Amino acid sequence: MSAAPAAEVLAGPPTRGPGSENFPVASWLLASALRRPVLAFYHFVRAADDIADHPELPPEEKLARLARLEAALDDPAASLPLARALHESGAGTAEARRMLSAFRQDATQRRYASWAALEDYCARSAAPVGRLLLRLHGETDPEALAGAESLAAALQILNHLQDLGPDRAALDRVYLPQDWMALAGGEDAFFTDAAARAPVLLTALDRVEAMLDRAARLPRRLESRRLALESAVTLHLARRLLARLRAADPLAGRVALSRADMAAALLAALRLGAPRLGAPRLGTDDAALVRARVKRARSSFARGMAATHGPARRALYAVYAFCRAVDDIADGTMPEADKRAGLAEWRGKLERPDCPLSRELAWARDAFALPLAECHAMIDGMEADAGPSRRIADRAALDLYCRQVAGSVGALAVRIFGAPEAEAYGLALGHAFQLVNVLRDIDEDALRERVYLPLSDLAVAGIPPDATAAALVADPRLPGVAAALAERAEAAFAEADARMPPGRARELKPARLMLLGYHALLRRMRAQGFAPPRRRPRLGRAEKLAVALQALRP
Repeated sequence: MSAAPAAEVLAGPPTRGPGSENFPVASWLLASALRRPVLAFYHFVRAADDIADHPELPPEEKLARLARLEAALDDPAASLPLARALHESGAGTAEARRMLSAFRQDATQRRYASWAALEDYCARSAAPVGRLLLRLHGETDPEALAGAESLAAALQILNHLQDLGPDRAALDRVYLPQDWMALAGGEDAFFTDAAARAPVLLTALDRVEAMLDRAARLPRRLESRRLALESAVTLHLARRLLARLRAADPLAGRVALSRADMAAALLAALRLGAPRLGAPRLGTDDAALVRARVKRARSSFARGMAATHGPARRALYAVYAFCRAVDDIADGTMPEADKRAGLAEWRGKLERPDCPLSRELAWARDAFALPLAECHAMIDGMEADAGPSRRIADRAALDLYCRQVAGSVGALAVRIFGAPEAEAYGLALGHAFQLVNVLRDIDEDALRERVYLPLSDLAVAGIPPDATAAALVADPRLPGVAAALAERAEAAFAEADARMPPGRARELKPARLMLLGYHALLRRMRAQGFAPPRRRPRLGRAEKLAVALQALRP
C-alpha cells in the first residue's frame, strides 16, 4: 500500500500553501533548521486535509486514500514523496497519525452534536500541531503545553466559524454544534436568520476568547525566543480575527485577516519582546489583559473603579472581570448543560487558577483577604440563572438572589477599599444595586424568559404567574408591581446610608460614588414610570458631574 502512486493517494494539487493560511506556518521567525521538519509535516497533513475536504470524492474513496497515507507513515521507505520527506525530517509521524483520525472523521461526519464533541475533534485535528512545535524546540513546561493546545483549539474553531458558509455549501459540513444552532431555531434558521444566529455566534466567540486567555502566557513560558515570538504573533492574529468576527457576520461576507494584520501582529510581538521563562512581569501581563477586558465592557461601575488607584483598582478589576465572566456564561446563548459545565469549571478555577482572569482574582484574594465563599455565592446566583427560564417565588427568594449576585460584590469591595468592618454596608449597597438592575432590565430579561419581580407580588396584583415572560411584562398591572419594588429599592439605599461606618467616608468614597450613580438611575426610572415603552435610563454628562461632586462632600 505504501508504494501506491501519488495520483492514487492525493486529491490533486494542494489547495493552500504555508503562506495562505490564516496563521503563521514555519515562518522566518523559526530557526531555519526547524522550518524543514515543520514544512514536511505541514505538507503531509495539508494533503490529508485536502482529501477529507474534496467536494467530489465519495466517503469510501476518501477513507481509502487516507488509509494509504497512514500506511506510508508506517513505512520509512515509502515511495510517496510527502511521506518520505516527513520520515527524513525525523519528526511528526506520531502527530500526523493523530491528525489522520480527525481527517477520517471529516470524511464521514457532517454534523456535531455538542461542544464537547467539537472539542474532541479539535484535540485531534489541531492540538498535535502545537505539541509538535514544542517538542521540536525541546519545550517541556506543562503550562506551555496546555497553552499550546488551548491556542490550537481556538485557532481551529475560529477557522470553523469563519468558514461556516463555504463548509456547508461545498461539503454539507457544519462544525458549530447542533444543540447550539437549535437555540436559533435549528440549522436552517441559523443560516437564514441573521438576528437569530447573532447571539449564538457571539457566545461561541466568548468560548474562543476564554481559550485564548488560557493561552495568553504561552510566549512567556517558552525557552525558545523564536518560538515565543511566533506564538505571540499567532495569539495577536487570533485576537484580531476574533474581533473581526464579533463585528461582522461571517455568513454575510468573508471575514478575514490581511497582510496589514500580520505586520501589526509582528510589531506587537517585537514590542512585547516575548521574554524567556523566568522573566518578570507575568502578573503584570495578566493584569493588563483583565484591565483591557474591563474597559471594553464599559461597566456602570466604571466611575467607582476609576476612583481607586494601584492595587485596589487592580483588585476591583479582577473581581469585576470574574463577575462579568460568570454572568456572560449564565446569559450566553448556549445549551444549559454547557452553561452549567462552564460555571463548574469556574469553581475549579477558584482553586486552581489557569487563565489571566482566575490568576488575577487569586492575586486579589491573597492581597486583600477576600473570602472565597463570596466568589462561590456569585456562582450560586449564576447557576440559578442558567436554566431556560427564571422566576422568583417571593421577596425572600429575591433577597437571596440579591445577596448572591450583588451582596457578594459588596462584601468583596469594602475589603478592597480597606474597610472590612463595613461588610454590612457593602451587603446593603449590593442589595440596592441589584434591585435597580431588576427594574432597569425588565424587558431585556424577559427576552431570556426571565422575570425577577416576585411571583407573590405579581399574584397580589392579579397577574397570572404562569404566563410567559413577554406576557408578564406586557401586563398593564406590572408597572404598579415595579413601582412598589422601586420603593423597596429606595429603602435599600437608605439602609445602606445608615450602615456607613463612622469615620470611613474617605476609604469608602468609591462605593459612595457608585451609590450616588445608581440612586440617580433609580430616581430617573421612578420619574419616567414603568409603563411601556420602558426606556433604559442613562445619566448625562451633567448628571455624572453632579454625582462626582456630591461624592466629594464629607
